[in-house]
Amino acid sequence: MTSNRKPTALSGALTAAAAICTVAAFSGGLLYLDQLIERPFTVTTASASNASNPFPADSEIRKILAERIDLRGESVGIVVGTIGPQGRSIVAHGKFGANDPRPVDGNTLYEIGSITKVFTGLLLAEMAASGEVGLDDPLANYMPEGVTVPERAGKVITLADLATHRSSLPSLPDDLIPPDTLNPYATYTTEQLYRFLSRYQLPRDIGADFEYSNTGFGLLGQALARRASVDYETLVSQRITAQLGMSSTAITLSPELAKRMATGHNSDLQPVPNWDLPAFAGAGALRSSTNDLLNFLAMALSTEKSPLTDAVAAASVKRTPVNYDTQIGLAWMVTESSSGDIVWHSGGTGGFTTFIGFHPASKIGVVVLANSDAGVNDIGMHLLNRDIPLTEPKPKPVEAVIDPKLLGGYTGRYQLAPEMVFDITRDGDKLFAQLTGQPKFRLFPEGGHRFFYKDVEAAITFVPADTGPSPSLTLHQFGNDVSAPRLAD
Repeated sequence: MTSNRKPTALSGALTAAAAICTVAAFSGGLLYLDQLIERPFTVTTASASNASNPFPADSEIRKILAERIDLRGESVGIVVGTIGPQGRSIVAHGKFGANDPRPVDGNTLYEIGSITKVFTGLLLAEMAASGEVGLDDPLANYMPEGVTVPERAGKVITLADLATHRSSLPSLPDDLIPPDTLNPYATYTTEQLYRFLSRYQLPRDIGADFEYSNTGFGLLGQALARRASVDYETLVSQRITAQLGMSSTAITLSPELAKRMATGHNSDLQPVPNWDLPAFAGAGALRSSTNDLLNFLAMALSTEKSPLTDAVAAASVKRTPVNYDTQIGLAWMVTESSSGDIVWHSGGTGGFTTFIGFHPASKIGVVVLANSDAGVNDIGMHLLNRDIPLTEPKPKPVEAVIDPKLLGGYTGRYQLAPEMVFDITRDGDKLFAQLTGQPKFRLFPEGGHRFFYKDVEAAITFVPADTGPSPSLTLHQFGNDVSAPRLAD
């Protein structure tokens, strides 16, 4: 609901425009929710890893974590959990927080962001198998009286449309304007979400395109909870966590769990508050530990059939394409690799990034939890298939000094996508950017008409004009460059 210094991009499959939306939603900063999903990665076609030794040695994993924390300064505390035929392993490095020297371990709690969507998708699969709901049931069947669900071209939004991000609902509601960008979802109520839904007009046909939607998963969580006559947190507890001994997975933390909750950090490794997501619980509100998530993977990888194991299998069936090598099931992303399909999801909030994934063919799984907004997708994917490389460190941009008179030529409105507009404003010698449905964030000059965000991993370059205002801007994010022409005043 990808965002923290950013809310993070949900998946490698997202376009820059979609990614920026996702980010804004779940991170402390702006352009993403998911990290709720998260950053792109490259899958190579080299030889597969040795099946008899699927994971690197713990000492090798620890070196990766030490590099991220001690050398690259990208996080404060990271925990990696692996599970396979050889058993479980926990490798941890770092501490609870910049001001909390306790070492992190397998029982440390993290915000897991959009990994929550995996739980919501599992609930849908389990409730569909029991006959409580149908995948093709209209969302309208589970909304309160008086709530209108938009339709288009004679089609209605189904529960499966929500779970596969093909509902045509936006990443975030356009009326989500948080008073506190450090906790952007805290004051947005379920009633506001229903009001937004009732007035929203779908911009494209239902099912036409993949568009990562925290709005959709928030509504899916609400719908399933209403069907079960409990709140979302209770539903997750009754149907999943209580059955799997996941006593450290919750939204509301007891005093004992709160003591084990790590502190989140932005890109500058400054502590940031936890996120609260009352209306979007099904999209990204859960907190969990590495040990608990290994319990979840043990169930998913088990050869002994159980209702939840069957539901995970149903939820990870490839349903619709996301990009050239990835399809989506019910929340799960399924990516082709040199050793076979990898089933995964990532998450991100204002101060945390997370990954969970498994390799069905070899019965191995990985959890990676970090208490900063720097991505960890590459670590998780690399451990599942060592042909997938780790990312190289990127130099951080340096703020430049520019003539404040230049800022006036940049202000205006720029069309990034049919339903997404950048509003560029200034306050004195400071420039700000606000994308439709997202908070306002400051842009910092890098030189050459280029500005960067400190809240998310993104930059904007304005096209200079001989005279008058800039005719367009280009958004740079996740290796993509998306042009946005200026709109007429």
